[in-house]
Amino acid sequence: MAEKPLLVAKIRNGTIIDHIPAGRALSILRLMGITGKEGFTVAIVMNVESRKLGRKDIIKVEGLELRPEDTDKIALLAPMATINVVKDYAVVEKRKAVPPKIVEGFLRCKNPNCITNQKNEPVKPRFITASYDPLKLVCDYCSLALTFDDIARQLESRP
Repeated sequence: MAEKPLLVAKIRNGTIIDHIPAGRALSILRLMGITGKEGFTVAIVMNVESRKLGRKDIIKVEGLELRPEDTDKIALLAPMATINVVKDYAVVEKRKAVPPKIVEGFLRCKNPNCITNQKNEPVKPRFITASYDPLKLVCDYCSLALTFDDIARQLESRP
């Protein structure tokens, strides 16, 4: 079988996020706070063929090494993603994006009566991962569940 040509050039130093569900690359960039003004060279490939996913997106960011907490957030939108850290054109670290057991502070509970949604209560929303496949988070305060679609909707609508 002939090897396919690269769609995007290799990066010298940075991060490659692979196996992103098709159509989610821009949401991942927004979640990471990458707007294009930071000076990173960013390459996005969307809706490419994938044996594992059928179709997938790929992000390459030259000059950025993701922290583990960034990987945790990415895992909420792309639970099958692979994070590759590249140095001198070689992958030196490869990690799977796995949703964290506890998600605190950046998702909102859907229950309007939850203590985390009350103005006078200084309580950060906290969710416990109840299921990884399909992804389901349960509010630690009121026990209301967030499905993958709920999580994706919240994360993708962030400014």
